[in-house]
Amino acid sequence: MTAALIGFAFIFVLALMRVPLAFSMGLVGFAGIGLIRGWDPALASTAQVVYETGFAYTLSVIPLFILMGNFVARAGLAHELFQAAYAFIGHLRGGLAHATIAACAGFGAICGSSIATAATMSKVAYPSMKKLGYSDSLSTGVMAAGGTLGIMIPPSTIMVIYGIITETSIGKLFAAGVIPGLLTAILLMGSVVLMTLRDAEHAPPGKRHTWPERWRALRGIWGVAVLVLVVLGGIYGGFFTATEGAGFGAAGAFLFALARRRLTWRSLYEVLVESARTTAMLFTLLIAATIFANFVNFTSMPGDLKEWITHLGLSPVMVIVAMMAIYVVLGTVMEELTMVLLTIPLFFPIVTALGFDPVWFGVLIVMIVQIGLISPPVGMNLFVINALLPGVGLGKIFRGCWPFVLVMIIVLGLLVAFPQLSLWLPSLMK
Repeated sequence: MTAALIGFAFIFVLALMRVPLAFSMGLVGFAGIGLIRGWDPALASTAQVVYETGFAYTLSVIPLFILMGNFVARAGLAHELFQAAYAFIGHLRGGLAHATIAACAGFGAICGSSIATAATMSKVAYPSMKKLGYSDSLSTGVMAAGGTLGIMIPPSTIMVIYGIITETSIGKLFAAGVIPGLLTAILLMGSVVLMTLRDAEHAPPGKRHTWPERWRALRGIWGVAVLVLVVLGGIYGGFFTATEGAGFGAAGAFLFALARRRLTWRSLYEVLVESARTTAMLFTLLIAATIFANFVNFTSMPGDLKEWITHLGLSPVMVIVAMMAIYVVLGTVMEELTMVLLTIPLFFPIVTALGFDPVWFGVLIVMIVQIGLISPPVGMNLFVINALLPGVGLGKIFRGCWPFVLVMIIVLGLLVAFPQLSLWLPSLMK
């Protein structure tokens, strides 16, 4: 166990020296295996990880979903989603905020990235909220919190990474995220209602649309409906795997962008380069995390942790609650993907040894990541919105997010207390 603790300490030291996380984990993992098992086994193990990760068919789902999300953003489907939601609920007090959350949920169902969802909605929704007189804190808080739905409502890049690391069914993880994602969206809207009841000028109502206008706006989102039906319906129905579904989704998003004349040779090049860059970053992190996880597994740390927790006499549920508390605190000081990749090798064996469903734990991990994405001072969504809206101070964005952080902690508590919220839909899959 001492060797693993020293390894973690070295990673944090290297992080303080601004060494990229992937290099830190990879170097510490390689050196740890070399010192424990010998340098030849360390070289062989590292080479095997690099080879197997690069040629793993299941991992092709990652670049395909990333490509799908980039094509969707380029096709302008987010704007149609926002307009459709605004047409139906924009006339309510706080209606634009509700419409933004609904549009984030819809965009998340075809994107899979929290940061991409938040960035897209900041361009689509913020000008309308600013024009109507919404406060900057509420506007940015809604966009940041709504953006996190992109990783809970499937498809989700984080779920794919978790599924690959833990060898959990990606299809079941996707199904498990539907109800928690919708529940989160509903409670986020509920928090907007409470905030606007307290301060009516915080979010004035927008224009009331006629029913013919609403139906016209609804017709504009047929592309989203088709993509969701093909990708998620095909996966849940057992017609094809998650990887095949991602391929269909990427091809469909490309055709929509092409049909809408949103693709030029230059924009196609930009989409492909951005997708390749994001994929390379994630694969580098995955390779490094796997090398480090192999090192941790060679030490006695997983077994020692299980034994220590057993001696504490805590109930299994209290162990999960303690883990979630640790994650919430870590999420305020660490980047979320980093946190997941570092801790899964430690916590996952304990979770399975206690008899918990890995699909359920995966949903808890995603909710923890959602909380971390909007938790000051290092929440990535906050900085993305600040970069895109330089006129809005970071302090206002921080203040606007706190109510939504509390809402997500409540959702996390509900998911811990009622596992069937996550497990009911996966239980219906073939």
